[in-house]
Amino acid sequence: MVKAIRVHQPGGPDALVMEDIDLPAPTADEVQIRHAAIGVNFIDVYRRTGAYPAEYPFIPGHEGAGEVIAVGENVKNFKVGDRVAYVGALGGYSEARNIAAGSVVHLPKSFSYEQGAVMMLKGLTAQYLLRRTFKVEKGHRVLVHAGAGGVGQILCQWANALGAKVIATVGSPEKAKIAEEAGARHTILYREENFVERVRDITKGKLCDVVYDGVGRATFPASLDCLKPFGMFVSFGSASGPIAAFDLGLLALKGSLYATRPSLFTHIARRGDYEEMMDDFVHAVKRGFVTLAEPARYALADAAKVHAALESRATSGSMVLIP
Repeated sequence: MVKAIRVHQPGGPDALVMEDIDLPAPTADEVQIRHAAIGVNFIDVYRRTGAYPAEYPFIPGHEGAGEVIAVGENVKNFKVGDRVAYVGALGGYSEARNIAAGSVVHLPKSFSYEQGAVMMLKGLTAQYLLRRTFKVEKGHRVLVHAGAGGVGQILCQWANALGAKVIATVGSPEKAKIAEEAGARHTILYREENFVERVRDITKGKLCDVVYDGVGRATFPASLDCLKPFGMFVSFGSASGPIAAFDLGLLALKGSLYATRPSLFTHIARRGDYEEMMDDFVHAVKRGFVTLAEPARYALADAAKVHAALESRATSGSMVLIP
């Protein structure tokens, strides 16, 4: 028996219920991991509310880190005692879990379990956004919404290291400081300022090459007005709610723009791509392009409180649950 957080029906934070569950032996292609830390992400909120469907009851959580405690008979690359991290199928909010070995990577000794638990989804999201979706290069002008968030800080750091001019929107002066320390040259207090007008002022009318938007409804379609002709709008989340259907002619009207809604799980579907992306992110950390701060720590039993804070947008940086 292990303790786990389960969701039996869509709802608010109180839908997260701590229960004792049976944990079977791993199947032939799985490893069993005892969690040391579990990553918390906004996709967990989408799952809990039903915005992203799942089969009930389910255990939320797509990333974590810990020690391998059992392996299936077909698993060759991992052994009991290995330090590992993963991003993959639901099941993270638990003391221990089984997961497909293909979703797991070895955790470098230089990374703590807490860093490992939050670098997978957020770090690899930043990697595919900056290096695969729109390849950021020196001189590009980049707008990052929610620049003080977990993904936002990595985007600001890495894009700045690549030589881009980073502008970040944030919700408070305190968050502005966080984004600036992460590498944003300019910050915009979106609750007090018109971010489109500020982008025009900051860029002297040249606008941005790319907008990275994990906010959604609250920043669309205004984000399109921040892009220069042929610029790219990248929607990778919807913290304020999903973007409603829109007339594609809007992209032509605003400068033959590109728009995309990529997903991490598509990018890492092939093991070779997964490993390449992971290597690239670890390399960025080792070169100092990205600094992984130790995340805020909360008990697994406090998952509901963590979700409430996350939904209120009162948080910054990364958070982990500790079993």
